Amino acid sequence: MSIAIENFVKAIYKNDKHDINDTKPGNIAKKLGISNAAATDMAKKLATKDLLHYEKYQKLRLTKKGTKMALNVVRKHRLWEAFLFKMFDMSLHDIHKEAELLEHQTSDLLAEKISEYLGHPKFDPHGDPIPNANGEITTEDTSISLSKAKEGKTYIISRLMSDDKEFFDFCAQNGLKYGNTILVSKQFTKNKMTQITINTNTILLNEDFTNIIYINEN
Repeated sequence: MSIAIENFVKAIYKNDKHDINDTKPGNIAKKLGISNAAATDMAKKLATKDLLHYEKYQKLRLTKKGTKMALNVVRKHRLWEAFLFKMFDMSLHDIHKEAELLEHQTSDLLAEKISEYLGHPKFDPHGDPIPNANGEITTEDTSISLSKAKEGKTYIISRLMSDDKEFFDFCAQNGLKYGNTILVSKQFTKNKMTQITINTNTILLNEDFTNIIYINEN
């Protein structure tokens, strides 16, 4: 399959699972940086290949075949992120950018060799689950967004759901890293802001950040 097709089904999968935006063609177009017309044409084309279900004005839904393809691409992407992070200590933004290129050039055999070398990790450095060779995610997601955390409780950062360089730079500078512990000291519900303490530092975050930082109870 072409890179464009792999990116399209991956975008539908990720929007369906994680993003605030739904999977209508317009939102997929925005995610991929293409026109609405191009997204609609691609959706119609992939529907004929039994990769997704298309209905005018409705959300796009992946078929079993389409989901398997998306998970295969996601697996390769996240394995490369884990490999690059371990081997070269690259930033979270840089490993994502490089993995976007490498995922499409990686055979199933190489993906399995990378997984074996890394000890078959279940999560990438962002905290996202890595599907196994059968396209299955075997971990249970019990995380919540930081915006929904309770005051006075400590949590462990379980996921940083973004591909934005400024976001990752901010996280790196302030110790907001997968696996680190934070204390939620105050929720400013009216103003949609959250105050946290990490490594004795107090940080005030708005909902643009707290909606994409995921946590589990400590």
